[in-house]
Amino acid sequence: MDIAAYMADVGQQAREAATAIARSSTATRNRALLATADALDDARDALAKANREDLESGRANGLDAAMLDRLELTPARIDGMIEGLRQVAGLADPIGAITDMAYRPSGIQVGRMRVPLGVIGIIYESRPNVTVEAASLCLKSGNATILRGGSEAIHSNQAIAGCLMTGLREAGLPETSVQVISTTDRAAVGELITMPQFVDVIVPRGGKGLIERISRDARVPVIKHLDGVCHVYVDAHADPEKALKVAINAKTQRYGTCNTMETLLVDREIAEDILPLLAGAFREHTVELRGCDASRAIVPDMVAATEDDWFEEYLGPVLAVRVVDGLDGAIEHINRYSSQHTDSIITENYTRARRFITEVDSSSVMVNTSTRFADGFEYGLGAEIGISTDKIHARGPVGLEGLTSQKYVVFGDGHIRN
Repeated sequence: MDIAAYMADVGQQAREAATAIARSSTATRNRALLATADALDDARDALAKANREDLESGRANGLDAAMLDRLELTPARIDGMIEGLRQVAGLADPIGAITDMAYRPSGIQVGRMRVPLGVIGIIYESRPNVTVEAASLCLKSGNATILRGGSEAIHSNQAIAGCLMTGLREAGLPETSVQVISTTDRAAVGELITMPQFVDVIVPRGGKGLIERISRDARVPVIKHLDGVCHVYVDAHADPEKALKVAINAKTQRYGTCNTMETLLVDREIAEDILPLLAGAFREHTVELRGCDASRAIVPDMVAATEDDWFEEYLGPVLAVRVVDGLDGAIEHINRYSSQHTDSIITENYTRARRFITEVDSSSVMVNTSTRFADGFEYGLGAEIGISTDKIHARGPVGLEGLTSQKYVVFGDGHIRN
């Protein structure tokens, strides 16, 4: 296959489809989503068969148990894809909404209208249900999309793509509105991220290595986050019971997610009282603690932390612990070492909470709650296409609105500028 020619053809078709999707009605796009849900339900046997091929190939190629688990399409996960499509169909459509409309002294009216981004390229690994999640959000927000899943899920993704084509066809929309790349050749990724004439934005979903490569080589804007070095700071004015509950949940509810706490900060003023309690609770969950000198003076069985630990996203039962000099010390540490994903303060002091949310420069900043809530569904977005730690139009969980932009609209009645 001539990869460059193939990808250019995909890009051209996506650009043409984007025009049709952008002018389609909400009802038409919802019809495509619901028809896709029905097609998935009808294709359960075909999806299971395709997924078995991927699982067998994955085992033969030595994929580890965690990767195989992410790859598997269980009946419950197929149910989840179907339900997800129906939920996205039920979300409010952001496209065409006009806000901030106001008269200017000249007599014209100026406002802003929400519009699709155009063509969105999404690159992801292992989980075939991402194909449905990504396609549904792009479709609902009026965008065409090009999806490039991992080679380990090629049969599953192509089976899902067939259901998406059925849904689009039944709604009278171009089947090229959603295209799933059919080749496993990695050169396709290189082409996709360097086609600004066809692609408006790239969203990489995967490991740090993938995202670093995309960010380095792309000639198209990228919505991304590299890692999730998330913090919980226990302030001197914290309620100890809340601090224990939130810190344990933030670390142990799930280890392998980007919104899991990786560093615990404790105010020096209360460290001798609360650190032993926290350490005991983490021991019950078999979490390894890596502490600073001050932390180890209070809890001697902590492993000595190194400078690298403050930057580390463990994605496992390991936690860095540091005693800091009050709120100033916590903010200074977070703004130096944080990946600007999600950071939380535990405090009963309103003024200190306000300072924290104002001065911590992260995409989600929280008060008295677990970092695990940094999620599109939990934020009321219905779903998310990923998390952005960039400072462009989309920051934090990226839902439908994050897949749109705005343009100014101006109304007059024969007005001319003097």
